[in-house]
Amino acid sequence: MFVELHLLQNFSPSNLNRDDTGAPKDCEFGGYRRARISSQCIKRSIRNHFKSQALLPTENLAHRTKRLAEEVVKRLPAEKREDPQARAVIDTAIKGTGLGLDEKGLTQYLLFLGDGEIQKVASLIAQNWEKLLPKPASTTPATPKKPNKKDEKKEAKETVPADLRKQLLDALDGGRAADLALFGRMLADMPDKSRDAASQVAHALSTNKVSMEMDYFTAVDDLQSEDATGAGMIGSVEFNSSCFYRYANVDVTLLTRNLDGDAELANSTLRAFLRAAVEAVPTGKQNSMAAHNPPSCVLAVVRDRGLWSLANAFVQPVRPNEKKSLILQSIEALDAYWGKLTETYGNEGIRYRGLCLLEDAKLAHLAKVNLDATNEKPKFERLIDEVLAAAGGTREEAS
Repeated sequence: MFVELHLLQNFSPSNLNRDDTGAPKDCEFGGYRRARISSQCIKRSIRNHFKSQALLPTENLAHRTKRLAEEVVKRLPAEKREDPQARAVIDTAIKGTGLGLDEKGLTQYLLFLGDGEIQKVASLIAQNWEKLLPKPASTTPATPKKPNKKDEKKEAKETVPADLRKQLLDALDGGRAADLALFGRMLADMPDKSRDAASQVAHALSTNKVSMEMDYFTAVDDLQSEDATGAGMIGSVEFNSSCFYRYANVDVTLLTRNLDGDAELANSTLRAFLRAAVEAVPTGKQNSMAAHNPPSCVLAVVRDRGLWSLANAFVQPVRPNEKKSLILQSIEALDAYWGKLTETYGNEGIRYRGLCLLEDAKLAHLAKVNLDATNEKPKFERLIDEVLAAAGGTREEAS
């Protein structure tokens, strides 16, 4: 069972997602240059929205960090946290699992760990404190040898009792973290602890051919003398204004499996994802451009099998004219492409299709939707309720 989201979102002048030169990201599509927002940027915006809007409890969220050791310290009981050897104990435990730490106490790469996983690790360390205390240094002079990372990891593992090492590894079970279940993770040192992502998020592409523009700006020194001339600072920043097609999907069965078969948590996670995917906006240059523009079109599809991105509706860039705006023409292009797909491949397996529009568009193929018009809730709220109801048939399949 899959849930798809197709969004059309027109942003006012903005630079939401920058490349290494500070310019808005772009790419070529259909032989034309397009504005682009990376999928990684969109996913981070969604994850931040989960937290800022309290869409999911903290214990069901994950943290992407290299500072695992620092976080574990914060979660220890007070008497353990104040122990002078606390950091040495924690380092021993983390290295004992096979995760390396550098000289600054940071993990070798960014980890994506559920809040519950970190708490379990902290509890296990506190419960087995004596076993993890540093051993007295040997009085026998060690024979100097060339450092070898493989040997160092092997020695680090041997400093932790085998039964405790197994418990620490078992604690890395996903922690029932909703965003980890959605977006997955890869642990290079522990492939069996990796998680397949239950969602896929596409790079957002502009439906129109992009035109990059330059903002030359100056800043005046407020405290300079009255007879002084010139700016205190000058600079320039690139920006554009584009209508983006955004696409994402969720494998509801895999989502439920990633959350240990908890259908209720999977339902809450899907609801939070639908809301955040529509409401969250990347933060790049927002303080100077404030491009807070909600989607003009939200198309939700629930299907048993198969997935359709509708990006090819915009292979030929949309061109606004005096009668129809860029947004309206983008909606009509999406409608026409949906018609071509269903005419060619049929619509077997589609359980539900719902549409929310800001524009008064005349649609030939997406017009007949089963969005309950008698419901007094706002259209978007009704859409979420009906998507969840249509996707509810996966609960038995996932269990």
